Amino acid sequence: MKLFGVTGWKNSGKTGLMERLVAELTGRGLSISTIKHAHHSTDIDQPGRDSFRHRTAGAHEVILASPLRWALMHELRGSEEPSLEDLIAKLSPVDLVLVEGYKSGSHPKIETHRGEIPRPLLASENPTIRAIASNAGLDGMSVPVFDLDDTAAIADFVLREVGL
Repeated sequence: MKLFGVTGWKNSGKTGLMERLVAELTGRGLSISTIKHAHHSTDIDQPGRDSFRHRTAGAHEVILASPLRWALMHELRGSEEPSLEDLIAKLSPVDLVLVEGYKSGSHPKIETHRGEIPRPLLASENPTIRAIASNAGLDGMSVPVFDLDDTAAIADFVLREVGL
């Protein structure tokens, strides 16, 4: 499967760009899956729900299934966080996997940037960043710079980069 990432600092527009890219690319007939990395503890389950109760009782894995979707929750219980490669291997085959986060991963990425967030650009130190999507004018960059809201142009770039 082809793989491309969206990375950047907190509140730089990563999730919004991911959402727009998924809609744009699926609208073009491609099958897309996503992986989102969270640096903080997060829970997709709710206290009091049966599946939550199963997990807190000690279950290693819980599948929650309904007529519309299913989800597998795997408790690490002290084990190391799986690598991006391990997680990709768990996905069903698709045309493209979009990855949010994983700044230090070896896969190609686009960096999101907002001028109002005073953080240094990651692209200057990270050779896996192939372009920047920004709401501010950036001159003299060594990678292409796109308007953060120009989803079609960013999608075209991503598809060229991964050979689709």
